[in-house]
Amino acid sequence: MDLIKSEKWENLFKRRDLMYEAACKEFYKNLTVSISQKKEVARSKVHGVEIELDGMILASILKILRNNGICEYIKEKWEESTYCKPLEIIRKFANDDLIAKARRVKSSKMKPFQRLLHFIVMKNVVPRFGKRDTTNFIDLTYMDHLLTGRKVNLSRVMLRHMAYV
Repeated sequence: MDLIKSEKWENLFKRRDLMYEAACKEFYKNLTVSISQKKEVARSKVHGVEIELDGMILASILKILRNNGICEYIKEKWEESTYCKPLEIIRKFANDDLIAKARRVKSSKMKPFQRLLHFIVMKNVVPRFGKRDTTNFIDLTYMDHLLTGRKVNLSRVMLRHMAYV
C-alpha cells in the first residue's frame, strides 16, 4: 500500500461509485483521443452529451494527484531510455540475472509481491483483455517505477492507453 500512497493513488482504490456499463460502452464507441507532446485530450459523446477530458480533468475526477512523472506509452518497444533499462527490469522481475535478451516475463516467474504489483498495474493502470499471465514492456516499466519510487503521471498514461486500445 505504501507504493500506492507514494503516488497519491489511494482514492483510486477506495472508490465505490456505480459503473454504468451501457454509458461506458457508448463512451468508448464514440471515443477519439488526440495526443501531443504536452497534452492528451479524449473526446466522446454519451446520450447526446459531449465529453472532453484532459489529464487535469481526469485526475480531478479520479481524485488522484497529477504529477510530472512518466507518461510514456510504448507498447512493444524495448529500447533503453533515460528512465528505463529494459534488460535490468526484465532480469529483476524474472528473477534471473542471466537473461541476455529483452523479452516478456511470465507472471509465474515472479515473486508473490511482484505478481500482485503486476495485477494492480494490469487491472488499474493499463487494463486489458487476454494474456494476463505474461507481462509486456509497459507493465514492467510501470511496475519498476512504482517499486523504485519514480513518479508515474497516471491520468496521462490512462488517456494514452485509451488512444491505443
